[in-house]
Amino acid sequence: MHGSYKIVYAGGSGEIVEKKSRFIATVLPIASEEDALAFIEQMKKKYWDARHNCSAYVLGPKNELERCSDDGEPSKTAGRPILDVLINEGIHNVVVVVTRYFGGTLLGTGGLVRAYQAATKEGLAHCTILEKHFGKQLKITTDYTGLGKIQYIAGTLELTTLSTEFTDIVTIVLLVPPELLGSVTKKIQEATNGKALMEELEDVSYANLDGEVLLF
Repeated sequence: MHGSYKIVYAGGSGEIVEKKSRFIATVLPIASEEDALAFIEQMKKKYWDARHNCSAYVLGPKNELERCSDDGEPSKTAGRPILDVLINEGIHNVVVVVTRYFGGTLLGTGGLVRAYQAATKEGLAHCTILEKHFGKQLKITTDYTGLGKIQYIAGTLELTTLSTEFTDIVTIVLLVPPELLGSVTKKIQEATNGKALMEELEDVSYANLDGEVLLF
């Protein structure tokens, strides 16, 4: 699989106030629809005294599953605006519940849409959002003469080294974007005169967090 997409690595919450109504957005990464539904119920119990607990969630690299709920607000003034923010931001595998404590002043349909979207963005601003990529693990076995050449290629192409094992030979596992796999193997073959042995391991998803590579 090629490409990348955004995910919420660590959830969070944010709040706005619009004409004395409080809008509290709570965000959580999810792996299934069951996760989303359980979280929505959890928020409804936590904020049982609120007027509304509106929600939206998306699942899959291409948003294969999209759901939203207005939870009593006028149609398409709450759940859909929350969902639109997630889609427009390109964030996947996430659920958002926006809790509203009514402040006594009606906002109108346009005001509700703006408030729910603003609250969602505020909630996302308090999350850790990462770019998730797809990669190939390339296991390379070489002698010590080839090590420097392989490290040079990896450095030039900014490839991540997942592990290096030193025995009488050297075993390196590189993380390679799928579109670069062919050119990387060719470069290594040429640099080591065909002496390096290469093996594709399982595909992985990964992201960078403060310079650290996270595998999923």
